[in-house]
Amino acid sequence: MHYISTRGSMDPAGFTDVLLSGLAPDGGLAIPAQMPSVSADRLQQWRALAYPALAAEVIGLFATDIPREDLAAMTAAAYGPQRFAAPVVPLTPLDLGEGTEGLALVGLSEGPTMAFKDLAMQFLGQAIPYVLAQQGRVLNILGATSGDTGSAAEHAFRGQEGVSVFMLSPAGRMSAVQRAQMYSLQDANIHNIAVRGVFDDCQALVKALSNDAAFKAEHSLGAVNSINIGRIAAQVVYYVWAWLRLTDVLEDRGRAGQRVDVCVPSGNFGNIYAGHLARSMGVPIRRLILATNENNVLEEFFTTGVYAPRAAEATLATSSPSMDISRASNLERFLWTLLGPEAFVERWTELESTGRLDLSDQVERMREDFGFEAGASTHADRLAAIRLVHERTGTVIDPHTADGVTVALRLMERGVPTLVMETAKAAKFPDTVDEALGHQAVDSRVVELLDLPQRVETIDNAEEPLRSIIAQRAIHA
Repeated sequence: MHYISTRGSMDPAGFTDVLLSGLAPDGGLAIPAQMPSVSADRLQQWRALAYPALAAEVIGLFATDIPREDLAAMTAAAYGPQRFAAPVVPLTPLDLGEGTEGLALVGLSEGPTMAFKDLAMQFLGQAIPYVLAQQGRVLNILGATSGDTGSAAEHAFRGQEGVSVFMLSPAGRMSAVQRAQMYSLQDANIHNIAVRGVFDDCQALVKALSNDAAFKAEHSLGAVNSINIGRIAAQVVYYVWAWLRLTDVLEDRGRAGQRVDVCVPSGNFGNIYAGHLARSMGVPIRRLILATNENNVLEEFFTTGVYAPRAAEATLATSSPSMDISRASNLERFLWTLLGPEAFVERWTELESTGRLDLSDQVERMREDFGFEAGASTHADRLAAIRLVHERTGTVIDPHTADGVTVALRLMERGVPTLVMETAKAAKFPDTVDEALGHQAVDSRVVELLDLPQRVETIDNAEEPLRSIIAQRAIHA
């Protein structure tokens, strides 16, 4: 398996090469030169595998330059009982009333930071040190987070030899629990930097420094944001797992093996892009339903064909803050597939020069050929979904997952099993849960976490202070 860049100027590279690089040298994103495929027979053979073994099989399709026994050791460490209780990703039926038969919640928040990002990041926490040790290199990870990526990355790499983490977050834009999970870490290789701005500003700073080839090389910069193809490969695993487990649940209804719909709360398009790869490989996914909050740039794109990222000042602060994003980095990967290499470069140039891309002639094709549908949710919708799920099932969901439930209920079709991808534990967003239910979701881990001292440095939304911090604190081989 080789990888090329969406911008077309990178020589084909292996998985271990693109794993460390973040952005491609030409500023694009790494994508598989050719998609792997999985037959129906092979899917059935995987049915009996536990999650770590399945992860080795699926990631192995993308990481062909890592010996399988080494990869199996990584996934066993990443998804073993010291980090995740079996089955790692549980499925919970959500019977919310007539017409919701086959609706299920895919539990992606069982990891150390109680968010779906752990499932990808714990793998990177094994894979990246492995590659660095083999190559005699070090890595200074530069990332941006709207809430959960940062804590997942820091918990995966804290204390690791040869790795340092510089994580940008929007000052005052995350929940108290999200801040505490990051800022309470005192490890010498963890550097938390709050930026006076929104997530898109943090992301723009990461891209600016990553596009500076000399600075990037001098300080061995890499990325573990959702642009990292290693994260995407690890996320494909739980789409395969969820389909296999759902067919077990539905076996007595005579619907095992049928195609399913998947509803994914989406901000940066990385999670749902992994679903797109799973679908492209042959996993029987019928529709990929994208759910946004009030920052609905992606919903507008998939319903109208017009992609118009908003300025930072137009990005709203909502009660599902991890999705307060107006420029989705991973959409570039899908646009490359949609348009083809030559047309993509031309249209991407248009987007960068005008700030807008009109692909209204592609809406039907995105729906028919790629299975994409989209919907948006409001604060009132989130509260209603949290109440409904709690009243009918006793489960408490977080506001991002509530966005997914809202849109799934709006768009699901009778007789078609529908998976809702969970985003995080409700305890990470106590204020919204309290508003919805009249009481908070209590978790003893959170209570202890909020009492810990915190360490963070706040900077203006500018390159120079960030460059200075990295120049002073980056590790070198």
